[in-house]
Amino acid sequence: MGFYSVLKGAGAPVLRGVYHPWIEGAENIPKEGPAILASNHNAVWDSIFLPMMIEREVVFMGKADYFSGTGVKGWATKNFMKAVGTIPIDRSGGKAAQAAMQAGLDRLGSGQLFGIYPEGTRSPDGRLYRGKTGVARLALESGAPVLPVAMIGTHAAQPIGQKVPSRTNIGVVVGEPLDFSRYRGLSKDRYILRAITDEIMYNLMLLSGQEYVDKYAADVKAELAASGEFDGPVPNSAKIDRDAEDGRA
Repeated sequence: MGFYSVLKGAGAPVLRGVYHPWIEGAENIPKEGPAILASNHNAVWDSIFLPMMIEREVVFMGKADYFSGTGVKGWATKNFMKAVGTIPIDRSGGKAAQAAMQAGLDRLGSGQLFGIYPEGTRSPDGRLYRGKTGVARLALESGAPVLPVAMIGTHAAQPIGQKVPSRTNIGVVVGEPLDFSRYRGLSKDRYILRAITDEIMYNLMLLSGQEYVDKYAADVKAELAASGEFDGPVPNSAKIDRDAEDGRA
């Protein structure tokens, strides 16, 4: 039994007892074969509660910072992320980001589940932000269906800056699979990538009930940081997606 299974088996009863999580649409997750779980992202613990509530193992991308921390906390975080199979992604883009994308494709190619947060970073305020087109590229290049997944209540339980989630019910809603096979062979068409990504985000909006904001969360965090209203880490990857849509990447 791997560390993932041990951790899930040991930790799940405790978390269930404290937070009483619930799930709807679990039957939409295929019993076997590849699938992309595209989730909204409101809290760090999204990556804990979602895997806990489904039967199959799912691996997510995680920011590279999780693997480079120092001290006891940095060591613990790095080893935990490695143990559960998190794929590090360098949010500055370039070859490092492509390597993470290839790792996701390899996992899907082996018939497994792969999780991704299309917003690219946690929502700063609980609203749903514009998706980055990496999820669309994954779907087209792998041929795997995309399952929109809405995490419910995690922002209220753990807003940015709060280390331990408050005791509140947390839910997971898994939508029906989205099939984009009609666009096969068009993974380099930026208009197709944007259309697919927007369709995924629209489904996430319907499932989560969140207000949608047609801006990148990374840009909003940068704006808030500039005005002194946000003191958390500010990813700089939103520009990469804009360049790709404009044909410069």
